[in-house]
Amino acid sequence: MGIKELLDEIDRLRRGRVKDLVEGRMREFEGLRNGSNEDLFKELAFCLLTANFSAEGALRILESLGDDIFKLPEEELAKRLGELGHRYPRKRAEFIVGARRLIPVLRDVLASFKDERLLREWLVRNVRGLGYKEASHFLRNIGYKNVSIVDFHVLKVLMRFGLLEERPRSLSRRRYLEIESLLEDLARGAGIPLGELDLYLWYLETGKVIK
Repeated sequence: MGIKELLDEIDRLRRGRVKDLVEGRMREFEGLRNGSNEDLFKELAFCLLTANFSAEGALRILESLGDDIFKLPEEELAKRLGELGHRYPRKRAEFIVGARRLIPVLRDVLASFKDERLLREWLVRNVRGLGYKEASHFLRNIGYKNVSIVDFHVLKVLMRFGLLEERPRSLSRRRYLEIESLLEDLARGAGIPLGELDLYLWYLETGKVIK
């Protein structure tokens, strides 16, 4: 198999009900960019929770915490995260509490960047716990379309279709950007933005469209 077969699979999905699910999810993401600083922070916290954890588990935990995500002291937050089943409760509590300083300025930070790749670099440098994958996830989930979420599911699809020989043991900045360039070629071939492509790749691997 190769890129043609993967493009054929994406085209097949885009001719069925999955297209409606993907486009509906993208509209939700675009709407969130105009949300409050608190709405944006919740999405940032979600992406911090997903690192080395599942998106579904992170979503469940975030929903269980509700507004406590804004106010629990670090030790109490770590305890709650542990009770709710997170694999790394202490580190994630540390990262979330550290990121709270951005709540009053998140909208302003986003508006100050015209280039989403430069915005991603800023997030990676200024938010502890955000790597390129998590920063890309955050941006895609608030409506930015031109970054890739290079996660385990995406890598598995690329390997299954012969576009990667093996799963990288770690993703340096250079390696992340190389794989993102490969995904850009795939997105151009499919005629869709990178952020939308990610949802189709996720569906191919999991049978789900979440976030």
